[in-house]
This record gives sequence, C-alpha cells and structure tokens, in this order.
Amino acid sequence: MLIPSGLGVDQAEMQDAPHSAFLPGAILDHLGSELRAAYSVLTCAPLPQGLLDLIAQLDSSHAERSGNADAFRDELIAVLADLRGFALSLVPDAARADDLVQETVLRAWAAQDRFAPGSNLKAWLFTILRNQFYSECRKGKREVEDADGTLAGQLVAPAAQEHGSDLRTIWTHIAKLPPSQREALLLVGAQGLTYEAAAEVIGCQVGTVKSRVSRARSLLTSLLGMSATRASA
Repeated sequence: MLIPSGLGVDQAEMQDAPHSAFLPGAILDHLGSELRAAYSVLTCAPLPQGLLDLIAQLDSSHAERSGNADAFRDELIAVLADLRGFALSLVPDAARADDLVQETVLRAWAAQDRFAPGSNLKAWLFTILRNQFYSECRKGKREVEDADGTLAGQLVAPAAQEHGSDLRTIWTHIAKLPPSQREALLLVGAQGLTYEAAAEVIGCQVGTVKSRVSRARSLLTSLLGMSATRASA
C-alpha cells in the first residue's frame, strides 16, 4: 500500500528508527553482499524477447535520429534488467511485471525529450514504473494487499528454488519486512540508488528513505540471526 510522504509520516519514522549505522561494519558489508545476491534472482533471467522487440520497433519508427536519441536507447536497454527486477519486486508474477515494464518503456520513450542527458535514467524510469503501478492500483485495475509481505513471498519462492537454500532463506525474511521498508532497502541496498535518488522514486524526503533503510537493515539482520562472528567468517 502506498504510504503518504507527508511530514507527519517522516517525523514518526525518524523518531522510531533503529540506526543501522550502529551495526558493525562487517555485518553491514555482509548484509549488503547477501542482499545483492538475493536480488540478482530477479535480474539474472533473460529479458522477454517481446520487450526487446518493442524497443527495436520504437527505435526504427523514430523519424529523426540524434546522438542523444541513440544514447537514450542504449542506456534504456542497459537498465532493462534492473527495471524488470524492480517491477518483479512490486507484483507477484512475471506477466504483470512485464506489462508494467512495457508501459514504462512506452511512456519513457514518448517523454525522452524531457529527460536530461547525464542524469539518473534508472531513477527516472523507476519513478515512471512506480507511478504507473500505484495509478493502476488506485483505478482498481490491480488489487494489492501486501501488508505482511505475502506478495513478495509468492514472487521469490519459485525463482529462488533454483539458487539454493541460502537465497530462499534471505527472500523469506525480506518478504517479512514492512512494504515501505522493503522497497527502500531494495532500491538502495540492491539496486544501488543513492538515498536522494530513492527518495525521488518513492516521492518522499531523503530522511524518510534513510530511516526506512536503517530500520529494514536492523530488522533483516535480526531475522537472519547475523552476528559479527558470522559476518567475518
């Protein structure tokens, strides 16, 4: 469920947040490594050919080519796997995720003249996709009830089956995180966005993102039973 980004929510989260900065560096490094490995389950699958064909069709229909247009196309293709991974973290099946990615590509392509070359294309695309996802939710086209992480659990279980019990365990615990914390943690800890870029994607203050990531790291560390000894092993 989308959480409003009003000041009251930001202040409440900042006041209650545990500080992951107080966790030992070895644990933070180990957690980051395991999180990226787990998230790779969503991004390592081959891209649907239909999506690549769509970009080829859009590219060939572009009447006037320019260096910026070519660069936009190349950057878009380069981040497609990450974009699809983000979609898969929001919806429980690949077909719906691919619909979201396709709609995002169409919208981004139509609006590429409004994208500033050299800025963060990944964050821009993520924002379009996320806005589209919640727009569909509000219109009743999609029903989303993910308060307990049920959707995330349904999503990652089949994919993680092929990657060993450790990744299944990590995803099981990621699915237990509150949705807002899980989203922030995946954007920053797995996708590698800065706090500022993640705040732009989510539509909230930077401090809110830091708070959510901090709380998610602390909770996930506790759920995984990590210790300084295990992290340094």
